[in-house]
Parts: sequence; C-alpha cells; structure tokens
Amino acid sequence: MTTLALIRHGHTPWNRAGRIQGRTDIDLDPDAITELKNYKLPSQWADADLISSPLKRASQTAEIIADRTPQHVDCLIEMNWGDWEGLRGIDLKADPSSGFRDIEHWGWHYRPPNGESPQDVCDRIKPWVMALTTDTIAVCHIGIMRMILATAHGWDFDGPAPFRIKRNRLFLIEIDNGHLNIVNDEPIRLEKR
Repeated sequence: MTTLALIRHGHTPWNRAGRIQGRTDIDLDPDAITELKNYKLPSQWADADLISSPLKRASQTAEIIADRTPQHVDCLIEMNWGDWEGLRGIDLKADPSSGFRDIEHWGWHYRPPNGESPQDVCDRIKPWVMALTTDTIAVCHIGIMRMILATAHGWDFDGPAPFRIKRNRLFLIEIDNGHLNIVNDEPIRLEKR
C-alpha cells in the first residue's frame, strides 16, 4: 500500500479577495509566506517524495514547509474554471443567469463555461495517483484535493461534503489495488518550527 498526503497551498491575494484562481499563476501573499515559515512537515513525512502543482502558489508552499524543491507534476494543476477565472464566486452566485452552483449541487459533470468538470479533473489526475509506488506528499489546490477526497469518500458532489479542506494539514489517502481509502478522519497538522 502507498499513502498520498495532500496539502493545500497557502493564501494568495485572490484567495483573500474571494476570486476564482483556477490556472491563473499567482504567488503566495506576504502574510502566507510569513505564516508558512512557522511550519514544517511532520517528522514522519520529512523524507517522503515531495510533489507539487507547477503553479507558483503550490510550489512555493512546498518549498517553504519542506525546505527543499518539489518535483512539479503537470496533472496537479488546478481545475480550469474557464470564463469564471478571476471572478468572485459571491458575485456569480448572486446572478441567477450565471449558472454558478455551490459544490454540493455540482455532480460529477457540472462544468463552468469553457472550463473543466469534476469528472474531467478526476480523469486527468487518476492515472498519476494510481501509479504512485512510494509515499508521496502532493502540495496542490482545493479543486484537486476535492476530486481525490470525493473519490476516496465515495461522495458524488450531491449534498454536503463529508470533508472540509483546511490549510496547513495533511489529508492522507491510501492507494490499495486501484482503490482510494481515507486513512483517518482528522488530517495531520503541520508541525511548528
């Protein structure tokens, strides 16, 4: 069995403004960098393979918490939000003609205009996940984490999510004979330096 530890990147200016980032390549903001410098990987994960999305916010987070440069894996790039990138979710939600939905009403085939559906993202990342043979930390994005966690939990984006993705935590997934399983209900917090 192989374990995949997922961690979400630190805050960016767009996160704090409620803007949809998707594949727009934005740096961490100064406060996020300061905060992340206070944390490190838990000791049992210090030597695991370190992977990140190629986007700067994920790569920077990985480097700060692990004190080493991650290997970039292209399929871990964030979900493509198409025409909605750069817009604020709250504004889209307020406009009934936008087609915007809360995550618990997506289903696997919900698609932003000119963007990717959850199923598209899952199809993109699944071959990489299933090919892992060593314990791996992947610093990535909430969209990528949602697809992997949804698969492991058997959640179909209908009704409340059975998980809540918080920052500075490792979410552990076991890969066992083509199946994804949740290792524990509570993610592991990063350690203080």
